[in-house]
Amino acid sequence: MGGGPDQERAGRGPVDPERMIAEARKAFFVMFGFLVIVWLVQLANAADHYALSRDYGVVPGDLGTLPDVISAPFLHWSWAHIESNSGPLFVFGFLAAYRGVVRFLGLSLLVAVTSGLMVWFFERGGVDTVGASGLVFGYFGYVVVRGIFDRHLIDTLIGIVMAASFAYLLTVAVPGTPGVSWLGHLGGLIGGLLGAWLFRDRGPRSLPTAHSSGDTGAPARRTPRTGADNPRADLHKELDDLGLL
Repeated sequence: MGGGPDQERAGRGPVDPERMIAEARKAFFVMFGFLVIVWLVQLANAADHYALSRDYGVVPGDLGTLPDVISAPFLHWSWAHIESNSGPLFVFGFLAAYRGVVRFLGLSLLVAVTSGLMVWFFERGGVDTVGASGLVFGYFGYVVVRGIFDRHLIDTLIGIVMAASFAYLLTVAVPGTPGVSWLGHLGGLIGGLLGAWLFRDRGPRSLPTAHSSGDTGAPARRTPRTGADNPRADLHKELDDLGLL
């Protein structure tokens, strides 16, 4: 079927403010729901003297704990542990999810696997490793570079702000950081950077052109999505100029 001026750009359907707001709303509730689950698990875990963390954490080199790379991000070792992760998890998770929850779920799985495998292969000492900090670093890395791979102005600016504001996080993703699994952090960061490339917009960013029946071949201007008398016409134009549409 032929595509008109509103046909999908960059391999996706047209993004208008209503759709963008709807995705942001879904991202908010997804992250809120995820935090609720993590805190409910923590309540059960603490009540059982952290048996869940001992039973479902990642133990380096132990084949029986390899599937636990998926469960480990939901578990923590203390209230201080979960409190330190919750704020960054929500902020970076929301920023990673607001342009598409389905893509975000794929990213989350990728980051959990890369973070867990980094611990499983390279950690020493046979200690159970749990915590959502690997996801935090994955979402952080994804948000910082996503705009570059997608060639999207707003996401690039968000990435610059996040990188400048939270660059100190990288100090706990280097060898020798005491008291934390820096390998889990590094693995999550690698997963986020990889996810930004794997889940990038692959289509061209150029706008489709329309031709009239008597066209001589010169490209016509894109048909506006909203009429001039539409109260949202100016908003659409501003968002389009900023690269949001």
